[in-house]
Amino acid sequence: GVTRLLLTRIPFFKEIIVSSFSCPSCSWSNTEIQAAGRIQEQGVRYTLAVTSRQDMNREVVKTDCASARIPELDFEIPAFSQKGVLTTIEGIIDRAVAGLEQDQPARRATDKEVARKIDEFIGKLRQLKEVSSPFTFVLDDPSGNSFVENPRAPQRDEALVVTHYRRSPQQCALLGLEVDATPPDAAEDLRDEVLQFNTNCPECNAPASTNMKLVQIPHFKEVIIMATNCDSCGHRTNEVKSGGAIEPQGTRITLRITDPSDMTRDILKSETCSVEIPELEFELGMGALGGKFTTLEGLLKDIRDLVEKNPFTLGDSSTPSRTGKLQEFIGKLQDVKGKAQAHFIMDDPAGNSYLQNVYAPEEDPELSVQRYERTFEQNEELGLNDMRTEGYEPEPASRR
Repeated sequence: GVTRLLLTRIPFFKEIIVSSFSCPSCSWSNTEIQAAGRIQEQGVRYTLAVTSRQDMNREVVKTDCASARIPELDFEIPAFSQKGVLTTIEGIIDRAVAGLEQDQPARRATDKEVARKIDEFIGKLRQLKEVSSPFTFVLDDPSGNSFVENPRAPQRDEALVVTHYRRSPQQCALLGLEVDATPPDAAEDLRDEVLQFNTNCPECNAPASTNMKLVQIPHFKEVIIMATNCDSCGHRTNEVKSGGAIEPQGTRITLRITDPSDMTRDILKSETCSVEIPELEFELGMGALGGKFTTLEGLLKDIRDLVEKNPFTLGDSSTPSRTGKLQEFIGKLQDVKGKAQAHFIMDDPAGNSYLQNVYAPEEDPELSVQRYERTFEQNEELGLNDMRTEGYEPEPASRR
């Protein structure tokens, strides 16, 4: 016969090798798939709630080391019992039915009771194809190379739950991988993984999800970036928190804006950082706008939105004189983003803010960073005056 190989890529998944064999003498044919990449860092488990005939047509990549389960029937296709295949949910059920029917004639002759029970089970599997009642399809692959199609990609599929997990030593042994006796570092897991937890949208209070990632900023430190997206109202928000401790000294960063290219500099503004633009007589106190990781242009845009969306400044409650001054300020702020030169000052008593040095690791002639000792009032605002990190253990009772 003839074996044909095809390297193809599945959208929103990865590359696979499809092999097809056909025999012209007996017309027998067979297809198999193999992952074109390496074994993934984590295993994957797909849980699909099948509720319609359209779900039966979803494409499925099932490798030879993956197991498939239908909990409602207590049915499972064990790992390494079939070759890898590119098929659909309906195709997997048909393949299971064909495997059960293969030895039925011999069973009917030797053990009619077992053959009758298998026939009943085959009937239940065939009823699943009609989707008269919903059922759950679970595909578990410790190699991480299996796949269940999301027809709504790149949007989220409510019926499909994808779970990544760390392989057990037994699963590593089945895959022929060396088992690392040393436990993984929890901090390393956080650096390589995007954590997700459920929350409510701050705008419409609808259920939403927040993604959290630990990121290393070059020439600075680690920070935690949290982003929330609401599928109901489309609201998006992001927040940045320092991943380290409060620095021993405060930081005052001054940038002289001389060119429009300065607007592309990355900025990390912590919650304790205040912003000042002397040429505009403008000052933004700590706590306003929260923590942000953006560019200088993005931060100036947020400042403009903060002024424009305040109903007491440009709304019906404002006075003509105040409105005129604020409109003039917005015009000057727009000039800073384009042609006017100005000084942009970030003062953070906690020392956890950052402004990109485009000449790093060399010194930036337009950027100056000053370290200073915090005052008693600044330590009071940060809660450091009453914080004890040493000698807080209770003294043992004196013995009589």
